[in-house]
Amino acid sequence: MTDISVTVNGKRYDVSDVEPRLLLSDLLRDTLGFTGTHVGCEHGVCGACTVLVNGDSARSCLMLAVQANGAEIVTVEGLGSPEQLNVLQSQFREHHGLQCGFCTPGMLMTGEDMLRKYPLATDEDIREGLSGNLCRCTGYQNIVAAIRSAAALRSEKKP
Repeated sequence: MTDISVTVNGKRYDVSDVEPRLLLSDLLRDTLGFTGTHVGCEHGVCGACTVLVNGDSARSCLMLAVQANGAEIVTVEGLGSPEQLNVLQSQFREHHGLQCGFCTPGMLMTGEDMLRKYPLATDEDIREGLSGNLCRCTGYQNIVAAIRSAAALRSEKKP
């Protein structure tokens, strides 16, 4: 057992007696209450558990909580609120980029990472970036449209 400290969505959490085998997804969901991080396959294949760790997207079901000691983590709850959605969330709503919603947190976090790092000039770029996230409902077209629209809106805001 070890003690760790993580910053999640801008707030620091000191957690005592963390088992070395505890997954980051379980720490976020069960210990800290960030249930927006979904656990699907538990093998890193589906992407539902994607969060940002120190600015990079990561599968929280493949990362041990102790590996995140000292890290800055952003979960889907850190993107915006129901009252004030961020640009990507609002475009998912606008373009009907979700159906059942199970994959949506992982799609949003992957999309957020992509929007921060890449120009996403084509739909092919977006589809390539999403290739590690699975959706069983939408067929991806509306998700791609939402990310394309968010990219355009964000580029308009840059000077």
